[in-house]
Amino acid sequence: MNNPTTMNRTTLRFFVTFLSLLTAGGICALLIALAGRNPLIIFQKMFSATLGSSYGMGQLIFKMTTLLLVGLAVAIPFRLRLFNIGGEGQLLLGAFTAAMTGTILPESIPPIAAILLCTLAAMVAGACWALLAGVLKVQCGVNEVIGTIMLNFIAQAITGYLLTYHFAIPSTVHTSPIVKAAAIPTLYKVTGWFTNSPANLSTLLAISMALLCWFLLFHSRFGYEMRAAGLQPDAAQYGGINAKSHSLSAMGLGGAAAGLGAANIILGYKHYFEAGATGGIGFTGITVALLAGAHPLWLIPSALFFGFTEYGGLTVNALIPKEIFMIIQALAIILVISFSALEKRFH
Repeated sequence: MNNPTTMNRTTLRFFVTFLSLLTAGGICALLIALAGRNPLIIFQKMFSATLGSSYGMGQLIFKMTTLLLVGLAVAIPFRLRLFNIGGEGQLLLGAFTAAMTGTILPESIPPIAAILLCTLAAMVAGACWALLAGVLKVQCGVNEVIGTIMLNFIAQAITGYLLTYHFAIPSTVHTSPIVKAAAIPTLYKVTGWFTNSPANLSTLLAISMALLCWFLLFHSRFGYEMRAAGLQPDAAQYGGINAKSHSLSAMGLGGAAAGLGAANIILGYKHYFEAGATGGIGFTGITVALLAGAHPLWLIPSALFFGFTEYGGLTVNALIPKEIFMIIQALAIILVISFSALEKRFH
């Protein structure tokens, strides 16, 4: 007979997460009731406007796509005990680079080539920005939390300056649009689903990236060495594993994932870079990764949950402040961490 110490870790993780979300939802329902609204009516309207609507489902998928990618930016380095909270800056530079690349391409370029070039440019920009924090950590001993925080501010300053003084269309806060060939088709145009929503084919890129990271981490020698370097760096070094090299690889891969988020925002939706284009979503990616336990596949439902609470909160904002649903997000993270700590303490 199995006991808690031998219980399948995946099953236990699912139970802890489910219990945390259920508890957070219950507390949120209580707050809604205290605000003078019927929680059942509020939640019914949320589900109806999201899961019960073609457009709402599209919005949910659109938000999930970027959240998944910035979540990967946190989750991959976390396997080496590196806390990359620079996803916002990496996404921001990726978005700006994708937009700039898209504006200089010739109109006659084939769509596949245009999308590929813009996407790769965004990923390289994100990876380079993350690697800068990695190099500061490995070579200079600068804590990656401090390094990535500062690089977020620098990324905002650089993109803000370049946009305002060099690339913005006069009297606007956005750049020239990318060439038509670089625009990623929406799912509505391709499939007829998710009517007029911004959901686009970059969702497939995001899911593919999550699957690739899962395979690399758990089904390859590269991933085994990376996880070993994170769990026992001294033992890994003694066994011939270059922990510093894997730290840089993890930061670079995470930054590339964040940069890929530009494909969804810029190539699939905005088609230009503008002030506030990322909307701080890179910071939300931290909580997405925490809820998922930094597991690439768990990030998909985690991103869906955060996408649901964010867009669902907007749909009922006329009835109840959407900030209440931010409480669900925060409570879910606190409870997952707390329940996990209790489980480890008693078992």
